[in-house]
Amino acid sequence: MTPAPNPAIAGSASERFRAGLVYAVIAYVLWGVFPLYFLLMRPAGAFEIVAWRILFSLAFCAVLLTVTRAWQPFIAIARQPRLLLWMGLAGALIYVNWQTYIIGTLGGQVVETSLGYFINPIATVLLGVLVLRERLRRMQWAAIAVSAIAVVVLTVGHGSVPWIALVLAASFGTYGLVKKHVGPRVDAVSGLTLESLWIAPVAVVQVVVVSQTTGLVFGTVGVWHTLILVSAGVATAIPLLLFAASTRRLPLVYVGFVQFIVPILQFVIGVFVLHEPMPVARWVGFAIVWLSLAILIVDMVRAARGSRAAEGDAEPQR
Repeated sequence: MTPAPNPAIAGSASERFRAGLVYAVIAYVLWGVFPLYFLLMRPAGAFEIVAWRILFSLAFCAVLLTVTRAWQPFIAIARQPRLLLWMGLAGALIYVNWQTYIIGTLGGQVVETSLGYFINPIATVLLGVLVLRERLRRMQWAAIAVSAIAVVVLTVGHGSVPWIALVLAASFGTYGLVKKHVGPRVDAVSGLTLESLWIAPVAVVQVVVVSQTTGLVFGTVGVWHTLILVSAGVATAIPLLLFAASTRRLPLVYVGFVQFIVPILQFVIGVFVLHEPMPVARWVGFAIVWLSLAILIVDMVRAARGSRAAEGDAEPQR
C-alpha cells in the first residue's frame, strides 16, 4: 500500500516551487529591462560601460564574500587549477557577451539583441550536438532547421548577417555549457568573482585606452549618472544570485520556459519603446524564429512528460 503523502513535506515542496518561480521571474524581468538601464549610462560608450561593469561587479562580489564570510570556499575553488581555468574561459565568454550586448543596445539594435536570446535555446541544443555529442530528437532537429531558415530570411531582408544576435546566442550558449560543466562545485558568487577577476585586466586596459582617446565620462556628467555606472556591479550580481536560487528550487523545464521573458521584454522595448524599424522581412524572420521555439517547447513538454511517466513505471509497487 502506498503511504499517504506527508502534508509538511508536500507544503514545503510547494513553497520551494513558488519561491523558485518568483526568483526566476524577478531575475529574468531584471535582465529583460537591461536595455533601458544601459541606455541611462549614455553618453558613456560601450567599452567604458563594460569596463566599469566588470570592475564594480568584482568590487561588489568582494563585499558579498566578506559579508557572507565566504572567502574560505572561494579560496578553495581558486586553488584548483582546472576549475580556475574553466572560470577563465567562462569569464572570456561572458565578456564577449556583455560587450556585444551593450554595443548592440547603444547602437540602436535592441531588437537584434532580443533575437540573440530568442535563438539561444536553439544554439544550446546545437552546441549539445557539436560539443557533447548528444543525440537529438526529431523535433529538436526540426527546430534547428526552422531557426536556420529564419537566420537566412533575416539576412536577406536586412541585407547583412545578424552578427550581434549570432554572437550573443553562441557566447551565452557556450557560457552555459561551461557553467554546467563546473556545476555545483562553484557557487554563484564565487563564480562571478572569478570570472570578473580573469577579465579585470581587460577592463583596466579599456579604461586606460578610453581615457587616452575619447575621454572617460565617469564622474563628469553628474552624481546621478555616476551612481548609475557604479550600480552596474549590483545590477549584474543580483539577477545572477536570484537565478541561482531559482535553479535550486525549480525543475529545469520551468526555468527553460521562464527564460523567454528576457527576449520578449527586449523585443517589446526595441519595437514599442525605442521604435526601432521592423520591416516586413524582419517580422517574417522573427515569426519563423518563434515557430522554431514553439516546436522546441512542444518537444520539451513531451520529453518532460515521458520522463515522469518512465519514473512512475519504474517505481516499485508497495
